[in-house]
Amino acid sequence: MRKVYAVFAGLLLAAAVVQMYLAAVGAFDKPQDDSSFAAHSMNGMLVIPVLSLVATAAAAAARAPGRLIGLTVLPVGLVVVQALIVALGGVFEDAAGNTTPLSLAILGLHALNGMAVMGVCGTVFGRARRLASAGPEQVQEGAVDGPAVRAS
Repeated sequence: MRKVYAVFAGLLLAAAVVQMYLAAVGAFDKPQDDSSFAAHSMNGMLVIPVLSLVATAAAAAARAPGRLIGLTVLPVGLVVVQALIVALGGVFEDAAGNTTPLSLAILGLHALNGMAVMGVCGTVFGRARRLASAGPEQVQEGAVDGPAVRAS
């Protein structure tokens, strides 16, 4: 089950990388309209949360340490934060629906939070790989939860 968890963690990281690519595709689409970010929205609001939840279930089934299970579900929470950032940025648009300096400052947090999603997914994948290759004594010592697996 540990290898299954590592596979889902890898898919989660791949989805996060694709998410950044889709954001760039939407940003450079000309003429830009609401459909420019459709694939970005679908991947971010559906694919990443589902993969995070499935990977979390696999982590629990693999008897991963509790911190790692919590870290694996964290992208779902960060996706919720992404949606809140966009909603809050929209609140501060002007009457015509154009961005204001304040709304842009808030919306810029969307990219920073996206990098946090990527970082968490990368950390989860690295730790899932260590878990998949760790012996039982290393898991009990908590070696897969830290920066590196200790030699036995």
